[in-house]
Amino acid sequence: MTLKTLTHPTELNLDTFDWSQPLIDSHSHLWLGNEEAGRRANLEAAELYNVRYIYLSTLGGGYYPDKDTIAACNRATADFIRDYPDLIVGQCYVNPNNADTPDVLRRGFEEQSMRAVKLWTATFADDPAVNPIAEYCIDRNIPVMIHCFHKAVGQLEHETRGHHVANLARRYPELKIQMAHLGACPYEAIPPIADLPNVWLDTSGSMMRGDDLPYTLSLVNHERIMMGTDMPGSGYLTNIGKVLEATADPVARRAMLHDNAYKLYFPEAN
Repeated sequence: MTLKTLTHPTELNLDTFDWSQPLIDSHSHLWLGNEEAGRRANLEAAELYNVRYIYLSTLGGGYYPDKDTIAACNRATADFIRDYPDLIVGQCYVNPNNADTPDVLRRGFEEQSMRAVKLWTATFADDPAVNPIAEYCIDRNIPVMIHCFHKAVGQLEHETRGHHVANLARRYPELKIQMAHLGACPYEAIPPIADLPNVWLDTSGSMMRGDDLPYTLSLVNHERIMMGTDMPGSGYLTNIGKVLEATADPVARRAMLHDNAYKLYFPEAN
């Protein structure tokens, strides 16, 4: 079997990439119960790779977290923001099934300096329980970051896939959606959202296939794609490498490594 190593073997030249330009990691985490290790990993990587911002949520307590777990997760994120306000950009984690979700959102954005909402695996993205969250985000011009992962085996009961994101995006065309992980399987996840300009994508996760991002770029403009790592579970080299191998265009590279994420989360600065 012949393995594909470089997308543009005659054009890719890492010596032409300006490593002094800052990066944005659009998808990172702390894990409840192991927050200090997660902090160290993120901070060390930020220094090593000249990271301007880390967009981060704290997860834990299973796939259907109760209100106390959600509160603990968001406190951990808020504490990290407090200690590193010029680096950490918080995503307010919610379980749409919990009755206190309006209070979680109010606290997150009025008291804890969050800049986005995080949905994980408690509901499909197009579940009606997500509607009030979507409307909250639209009213405040903030994005919602949605875990999207198509698995060959082990798919969770309410784990969002590309068509669920597409349903939500069509229901709320004003909603800014960050669809995570390139959907894990771009061939399944990208076609449903390809024509939906309110859906952005991040590269985060452990997927190693060299054709994931080039395939995505064949359907989606580079201005809707952001580099993300899924730290501390995955890292920078893999996800920076995805971008550098997918295109030799310096404008597209800079957009995916920094500019798109900045524009999505800081619209007031654009």
